[in-house]
Amino acid sequence: MNTLLPTTVVGSLPKPSWLAQPETLWSPWKLEGDALLEGKQDALRIAIQEQTRRGIDIVSDGEQTRQHFVTTFIEHLSGVDFEQRKTVRIRDRYDASVPTVVGPVRRERPVFVEDAKFLRATTDRPIKWTLPGPMTMVDTLYDDHYKSREKLAWEFAAILNEEAKELEAAGVDIIQFDEPAFNVFLDEVKDWGVAALERAAEGLRTETAVHICYGYGIKANTDWKATLGSHWRQYEESFPLLQSSSIDIISLECQNSHVPMDLIELLRGKKVMLGAIDVANETIETPEEVADTLRKALQFVDADKLIPSSNCGMAPFPRDVALAKLSALSAGTNIIREELARSAAQVS
Repeated sequence: MNTLLPTTVVGSLPKPSWLAQPETLWSPWKLEGDALLEGKQDALRIAIQEQTRRGIDIVSDGEQTRQHFVTTFIEHLSGVDFEQRKTVRIRDRYDASVPTVVGPVRRERPVFVEDAKFLRATTDRPIKWTLPGPMTMVDTLYDDHYKSREKLAWEFAAILNEEAKELEAAGVDIIQFDEPAFNVFLDEVKDWGVAALERAAEGLRTETAVHICYGYGIKANTDWKATLGSHWRQYEESFPLLQSSSIDIISLECQNSHVPMDLIELLRGKKVMLGAIDVANETIETPEEVADTLRKALQFVDADKLIPSSNCGMAPFPRDVALAKLSALSAGTNIIREELARSAAQVS
């Protein structure tokens, strides 16, 4: 697309209360059967309409058709037993009951392709689809078969690549892989994490993105952030590797975080999807606050490579808060677009 500073949302948006319990992760569906399918599609239509109305340029499904950004994909794979559950440490910060890998993991059929086709048919704007990354998938399971995080990650990477190619064929413009685990398991990122991510994106002609953040605005994540000190430099480990990778767009958390802005320089040459909306705080950013974040980022990334976005998904928010934050993102981005236009006019 030719829009300067195209806006987008990283991942989830809140679901309507008639579809699932609001402000809750892994919320069970309130509908069943054909009514559930119709409800998901209605929610997807609403998500597209709200994004469009509030000035979002690259729209997504807002994850309206899935309960969770990782487990919904996994539950469609064979080799994973959701009845046989174990308690594991997720992202090395909180315990959760997770399904068990009991045999070879396989993708028997497409997971999100029909939903992506519906999204494509519902809007003429560029569309983005999110998939969990291989390392984050590994970190959301108990492995009783491969006995190796790396081996399982490579299996997942091949599966994700199958899905991504079909999403591309369905008309998806950007395929985003979510890898919050990249901010935790830094040695594994270097050893095999980026390589597995590239395998997931192998052969794709559409643009690819990787999203690395500090997590949803839930207590386990905010408590962890409080232990990280005044400067969060985890990106310093992954950015040089991603800058030389085949991934087109790097998505990072920025607003109200302690990430040093100059770390973006490590990505020079890549497109940067910059989190200018905080997802750990229900306070609505002002347009000027968003604009100020973008101004600072533009010291380290060229304007034609900057994509303003949110820090992470907004599923745990009240819907009115999330939608107001989308409006703030667009309004703040428009301030910077006007400043850049004036500057260009003065030069010419």
